[in-house]
Amino acid sequence: MATGSTPEENEDKPLDIQGDGQSVGVPASGEVEGNAFNPMGNPGEKHWQAGYIQEPGLEDRGNIFFAAVEMTRMPMIVTDPRQPDDPIVFANRAFLDLTLYEEKDLIGRNCRLLQGPDTNRDTVAEIRAALAERRAIAVDILNYKADGTPFWNALYIGPIFDKEGELLYFFASQMDITQRRASEQSSMQAQKMEAIGQLTAGMAHDFNNLLQVINGNLELALLAVNNTGAAADPIRRAQRAAMKAGKLTQQLLTFARKQRLEPKRVNLNALLVEFSELLVRTLGDRVEMQLDLKPGLPSCKLDPTHFEMALLNVLINARDAMPNGGRVRVSTTVVTGDQVAVCVSDEGEGMAPEVVRRATEPFFTTKGPGTGLGLAMVHGFVQQSRGRLEIDSTPGQGTTVRMVFPVDGARELAAHGEDEAESAALESAKARILVVEDNEDVRELAETMLESAGYAVVSAPSGEQALNVLDEGAEIDLVFTDVMMPGGMNGLQLADHVRLRRPGTPILVTTGYMDELPAARGQRLDILSKPYRQEDLLARVRAILPQANG
Repeated sequence: MATGSTPEENEDKPLDIQGDGQSVGVPASGEVEGNAFNPMGNPGEKHWQAGYIQEPGLEDRGNIFFAAVEMTRMPMIVTDPRQPDDPIVFANRAFLDLTLYEEKDLIGRNCRLLQGPDTNRDTVAEIRAALAERRAIAVDILNYKADGTPFWNALYIGPIFDKEGELLYFFASQMDITQRRASEQSSMQAQKMEAIGQLTAGMAHDFNNLLQVINGNLELALLAVNNTGAAADPIRRAQRAAMKAGKLTQQLLTFARKQRLEPKRVNLNALLVEFSELLVRTLGDRVEMQLDLKPGLPSCKLDPTHFEMALLNVLINARDAMPNGGRVRVSTTVVTGDQVAVCVSDEGEGMAPEVVRRATEPFFTTKGPGTGLGLAMVHGFVQQSRGRLEIDSTPGQGTTVRMVFPVDGARELAAHGEDEAESAALESAKARILVVEDNEDVRELAETMLESAGYAVVSAPSGEQALNVLDEGAEIDLVFTDVMMPGGMNGLQLADHVRLRRPGTPILVTTGYMDELPAARGQRLDILSKPYRQEDLLARVRAILPQANG
């Protein structure tokens, strides 16, 4: 919002005299720039913020200026503050097109007829204050058309005086900026979510390293007491708590679209049938679930495990929205020729528009004990799967959540997994593993886990030092490296150098998150997610080493 000068302030300003003094204007001089969109593309300097005329009245409509006003696509009106309630006394045809009102329904009425239930009262108060002070104002306001349709209006109002300074009229121009405003808000929301996602991903990566140390040492402590004794139960409880923290981290990574997905060509109908028993148990006895599956639904490519998690989150929200029970309908449909969707519709309380707008923000929740990560995780998974999430909701009428995914255009390919050698595994004591990890605690933990299983371990805190180990001629049977390492070389770059220096040497990478890593590198990677347990690490190592030496 911006306002112009008062009549008293205008007395000291240079004037723009037109028609040998028939009309005089006070240039805006860049003072009235209160709209989100400027139709001129730059600050207004020369257009008037206030006008002074010799001949009041609207009767003369036979000149070029009246034709220009009716020909322009800029909606315009004139009001008369000398009459009670400052009524509209002129509206051009563009204003009728904008508001859908007929001229007979406008003339003689105050402009407040354009206001509605969501019009900001503070904005209205600002306009009234500017008019009372007889100064120009530029402001964006939510108005309503004759059929009730809301629109954002870039409103500009300026006063018109006679030669003696008596206020005669207010002139107002409008512009529908609804689409522009929606685009700007969408862009701002996307930037905000991306910034939160980047922050979340970085925090989750560090948190995963901490959880790796906690989980790993708890596992070693449990082994040290032979899984028995008074200390065993507290250790197991601590393990369960740490694993729950790990799942929370994975939810954060999914929201940030940094979770490693393993997409497969699947049919959503088949997945829903497969999950149906679990879905029914999740909803409980008071909620009835209906499946409505479109026959012949095209296949799509997504991670079935993460899809199941996303669907469960949506269903839990639907269940919680119906505390007294109700019906949930889970359906599939073809959105367009190249998109399919899973729709979850409930008969619950519904959400207000402002809640819908924030529904996918992390940590935003309307449920007391909720974490606010459910729909954020769903949104992240769907976007990472190259789809989109749509939410329609009306208070008191329920909510529909649609997960839309692209159809997989690839034909069914024959399985082409690598042939596994059937030779016996080497004795672990004969295998030498290079562990590359910048975090000292995580590195020492990995060393302990591998050494306790009989492997010989060489370690390096960076990719550069790992290459030095290889260049010195050390015999290495497996490279086990973290992906995210500060400095000049990350784990992926190290893997490239290892393939050049030691072709055929197997590489196992570990990370807390991965942004489409396998596809981006164009290489088949063996990946172990953090936090990992000792048995997970050893199982992957044993699976890789026979293949490398068979």
